[in-house]
Amino acid sequence: MEQAKPHKTIFVTGGTGFLGSYLLRSLVAAGYQHIRAIRRPQSRMDLVKSIEHKIEWVEGDVLDVVFLQDAMKGVDQVYHCAAVVSFDARDFAMMRQVNVEGTANVVNTALYEGVEKLVHVSSIAAVGRPEIGHIISEQTRWQRSKNNTQYSISKYQSEQEVWRGHAEGLNMAIVNPSVILGAGFWAEGPLKFFQLGWKEFPFYSEGQTGFVDVRDVADFMIRLMESEVSGQRYILNSESSTYKDFMFAISDELGKKRPYIKVNRLIQEIVWRFEWVRSRLFGGSPLITRETARISGKQYEYKADKSVEQFDFEYRPLRQTIHESAQLFKEAAKQEDCPPKVLPLQ
Repeated sequence: MEQAKPHKTIFVTGGTGFLGSYLLRSLVAAGYQHIRAIRRPQSRMDLVKSIEHKIEWVEGDVLDVVFLQDAMKGVDQVYHCAAVVSFDARDFAMMRQVNVEGTANVVNTALYEGVEKLVHVSSIAAVGRPEIGHIISEQTRWQRSKNNTQYSISKYQSEQEVWRGHAEGLNMAIVNPSVILGAGFWAEGPLKFFQLGWKEFPFYSEGQTGFVDVRDVADFMIRLMESEVSGQRYILNSESSTYKDFMFAISDELGKKRPYIKVNRLIQEIVWRFEWVRSRLFGGSPLITRETARISGKQYEYKADKSVEQFDFEYRPLRQTIHESAQLFKEAAKQEDCPPKVLPLQ
């Protein structure tokens, strides 16, 4: 049995979401006993069902300053995971509000309450996508670029709120995960790739990006919080892979036909427009948007040397994450509503 951690009160935003749920389960497994987390009345609790009774839940929103001031009283450490990820133009205003204003509220309240430390979840998108060069590290400088999505901009601006807090005396650190993979709600975020593979989506691109296991992100965040590190950011990335190889691996694990149509510029423009029309006529979010289509052909390699060297950290291989997640997806796909699943922590 894990030894209980020192008497620290932990506060987690976004705890019912994909990364936040794995972080909560990891904190419980590590022996923390005083964990407080935000949920909203409509929050789905599927991903935290096994540890729901071990968390002190508070209902509210990071946009509500009065709520945050009450919720963060007596808190020692803050993990800020709450964010909106969207490439759909209909969500952009709300995404900027939650990601930027919500982060400012958390930072300001942490300063006011004198919290011991804050770990902020950013994204590789906040590092930027330069016009020239494809190797990206913590030293890469943000540039205005047509390759930056609205999500990228919102996460960059939210990071600036955290750095502003640091300048005002906040003990903080930032993680910049690449594309986070695992098991969860299959219709959300990067987990849609498993749905696409299952439906034998025919298109692939030659673009490249980075991928990381959700459990590794949660583990690194806890190590970072427990360390003396302050005022640093870390790219978290297991491997960089082309979308072609990534989609081929998912299709193979699911026992489905590999994508067979290479996407060129013309196909990109046709597909995102088709998805735009389909989502407007039948509802739901488009599988491909103008932003995702246009960045899918870009090639970027993300360097995680700093994170590996900081704690002698080892990432799970990408193929292992795909294999474990695909097995759970196949189980879920046997059921009518394809229910969410969670990976074991070990």
